Amino acid sequence: MKTDRDVAELEAFLATRGKVLLGASVLLTGSTGAGEDLLQAALERLLRRWRRFDGDPEGYLRQTLYHLAADGRRRQRRSRDRLSLLSSIGTQAAPDGTEQAGDRDQLVRLLRQLPPGQRAAIVLRYWEDMTEAEAARVLGCSVGTIKSATSRGLRRLRELSDSTPAMTRSTR
Repeated sequence: MKTDRDVAELEAFLATRGKVLLGASVLLTGSTGAGEDLLQAALERLLRRWRRFDGDPEGYLRQTLYHLAADGRRRQRRSRDRLSLLSSIGTQAAPDGTEQAGDRDQLVRLLRQLPPGQRAAIVLRYWEDMTEAEAARVLGCSVGTIKSATSRGLRRLRELSDSTPAMTRSTR
């Protein structure tokens, strides 16, 4: 049985780092709801190991998030129609009036079109501000893989944003 102190440590960790982890989850999945589900799945895996866990919980959660997001690609094929429907509903909604929110929404939509490896590399490098070596360690791959995934992902994002009229040109 874990002591109250152990539970308190986990609660304190989640209170301080939970929002950052949720932000990464949302970017990896493309929506707040899916990001919350992804983070919850990663937390469930951590909690199952919590009694014998002796390490950095944030590192474990991040690695789990990125691996679960990549695994989600397989499930995504089955739900592609549902995501398309949600995307079209989002574009018909009234704008919130802020250019920044519109750009952020557009970026999430573009990120959603990338393969999971490229999306994970970009989120780690530019959202999480990790070095190539740190991102490689989190994803369990080589630095070269991170470099190529980042390069391909950025090139694809540029292609997608050039072909999307809704992206605000003044911020580029």
